[in-house]
Amino acid sequence: MSAHDIRSARRPDPDQPMVDVANYVLDYQIDSSEAYDTARYMLLDSLATAMLAMKFPECVKHLGPIVPGANLPGGARVPGTSHELDPAQAAFAIGTQIRWLDFNDTWLAAEWGHPSDNLGSILAVADYLSRKAEREGGTAMSVRDVLTYAIKAHEIQGCYALQNSFNRVGQDHVILVRLASTAVVTAMLGGSREQIITAVSHSWIDNGALRTYRHAPNTGPRKSWAAGDACRRAVIHAINAVYRGVVGYPSALSAQTWGYYDVAFKGNAFRFERPFGSYVMENVLFKISYPAEFHAQTAVECAMKLHGAVAGKLDQVEKVVIETQEAGRRIIDKTGPLANYADRDHCIQYMVAAPLIFGRLTADDYNDDVAADPRIDALREKTVVSENPQFTRDYFDPDKRYIGNSVQVFFKDGSSTEKVSIDYPIGHRKRRAEGIPVLLTKFEGALRGHLPAHRVKAILEATGDPQKLDAMAVQDFLGLFTL
Repeated sequence: MSAHDIRSARRPDPDQPMVDVANYVLDYQIDSSEAYDTARYMLLDSLATAMLAMKFPECVKHLGPIVPGANLPGGARVPGTSHELDPAQAAFAIGTQIRWLDFNDTWLAAEWGHPSDNLGSILAVADYLSRKAEREGGTAMSVRDVLTYAIKAHEIQGCYALQNSFNRVGQDHVILVRLASTAVVTAMLGGSREQIITAVSHSWIDNGALRTYRHAPNTGPRKSWAAGDACRRAVIHAINAVYRGVVGYPSALSAQTWGYYDVAFKGNAFRFERPFGSYVMENVLFKISYPAEFHAQTAVECAMKLHGAVAGKLDQVEKVVIETQEAGRRIIDKTGPLANYADRDHCIQYMVAAPLIFGRLTADDYNDDVAADPRIDALREKTVVSENPQFTRDYFDPDKRYIGNSVQVFFKDGSSTEKVSIDYPIGHRKRRAEGIPVLLTKFEGALRGHLPAHRVKAILEATGDPQKLDAMAVQDFLGLFTL
């Protein structure tokens, strides 16, 4: 907390967390080849989720200009569409595409979230600046530049999440998307250290969105565009700081009574486990096989293993027992009627029932027609969810970062399946060798499902050689995704 006299009009020095973010974004040199390799896969995975989202009209309707006709020829493009928009609105659209299906990367700690959400801001601003530079004879950004900014955005969001629980005070994790994107985008625009601090101060003064839309009885599709909204706001803060010279607020966090700590964080200052580096990108979790809230990923894998033993005996099931981590128990253990797609993909009982019945879990399995199958709710009613303390301990262990679940099915005749337990999903760092081929299959399948064959061929050629991809100009790379 600041010792600054609340009665004094003298402006204090900037809060240290804001200074640390600015110093990291401007000065830190990423030297981890693992971070860059992972970031490259993260970029492909995120674009895959964006292309998969294009099958859903509820997503597509959000992707154009904020009002009809507010296009910006030569502006930032939205992958998989023909839209050219101002960079703030493009950031919203791209962030919405990437997050819509709950199928992009994940970070789990005291706070959770999806660091690749920041690509909404990064790709939009990179494309806008690079196309502008191309027109004016300047130097365009490369894909390598995008990866560098992505590593830093991941790190800011993820390091804040390690020991600071925003959900415990009712705020949504997209507050950290706005923070990270604001910092890196201000730097992308050429902002100085002072301008980055200014922009970040505005991000904190915005406070946070409530988590209302993620939880019963109010779960709804805003959770699919909330990150896009954070990306858009971040770009606005960056533009205001760099192009318009707005004034910053040095004690936005620590000001007595009026600062973020006192207003929103119960008077507590932020805590940090480690300095900024490249830890988060190296350890980020990919959602590769299933579009499911990440605390349930291993539960879905368990259910898939049990499908053969259960699918033919559904009428004989007495009880389904799921053991999960404390966070999973708290946020996706959900009973009663499920109102919509967004309700279902945040219900661990639903995400286990579907693969037990069908032997699959796809984005379409959350739609109303599949949810109408009475067998799903029948299994949900027979499902018991409890916390396994060891899963919780392993979840918070910085050397593990596990997301364990177990599933066992009991039958009316007294028999049962085996108890299947999985500590970490295929997208975990410890399963990279197994997971990356599946990620690349996801990427290619998503492209083929939305883009013409000649574009798919060109994209696969461009992404097949890491060195050539890194050197590619951003506007050329994103041009491959434009319709």
